[in-house]
Amino acid sequence: MAEITAGMVKELREKTDAPMMECKKALTEAAGDLAKAEEILRVKLGNKATKAAARVTAEGVVGMYIAADGKLGAIVEVNCETDFVAKNDDFLALTKNLAELVASKNPSDVEALSALEIGGQTVEAVRTALVGKIGENITVRRFARMEAKGKLASYVHGGAKIGVLLDLVGGDEQLAKDLAMHIAASKPKSLDSTGVAPELIESERRVAVEKAKEAGKPEAMIEKIAEGSVQKFLKEVTLLGQVFVKAEDGKQTIEQLLKAKAASVAAFTLFIVGEGIEKKVNDFAAEVAAQAAAAAQK
Repeated sequence: MAEITAGMVKELREKTDAPMMECKKALTEAAGDLAKAEEILRVKLGNKATKAAARVTAEGVVGMYIAADGKLGAIVEVNCETDFVAKNDDFLALTKNLAELVASKNPSDVEALSALEIGGQTVEAVRTALVGKIGENITVRRFARMEAKGKLASYVHGGAKIGVLLDLVGGDEQLAKDLAMHIAASKPKSLDSTGVAPELIESERRVAVEKAKEAGKPEAMIEKIAEGSVQKFLKEVTLLGQVFVKAEDGKQTIEQLLKAKAASVAAFTLFIVGEGIEKKVNDFAAEVAAQAAAAAQK
């Protein structure tokens, strides 16, 4: 039997917000497999076990660039340690320059972007100098470049904590704005079901099967129930399957909206600052106590 350490229990608790003992039981049942243990907790505790997955913790901003003709654009996430620095003019200028650089030079990854130049200096040199000036670590986390099949539109929300870059074929400016705002609000994982990772679909299916069994559903109905749960999940996480946030009847899906407008979405990118990054939480009371104790010893 795999040893269940305190660290494993702590990690699962941070991911799920489930009680400590429930985490330990789930890990024991899953023989130490963290992903399987999370599934077990979802069966027992429902969606509460995944709410921590959407928690945004790191600071920074999402930067955007779209060419004047709307045919070329880029989106970039740059992180820092505090929200105060995320509002710094030099930090915001760097983010803006990086988005333009990604669009014009098409680097393959962050390392390649870091080697490009801004005003005669490499991005890495500019970043390092800004770190020294501000006194906080700054990192370029990710970026995406888009060449439009239609026309690009963008939307940023919450002090540039959420950013959307959208390629809309057909339609008009208002539709593009509405769709970008919908994506920021509803946070789809992909355009349609083909973009959803197979492991996510299988996880949903397994959870549905176990829930049906625990509820005492007839064996002959379990697969049908599981398939229904999977289809419901796909509607919730795919853009085309989601109900439009501004739908007057509360029922019109994005797919139906696009059809009515004779338009289509070729692609979209959604960045949420700090998504998936755990942020260190400072215990200020403990810090003050420690500083007072250190001062008393001098």
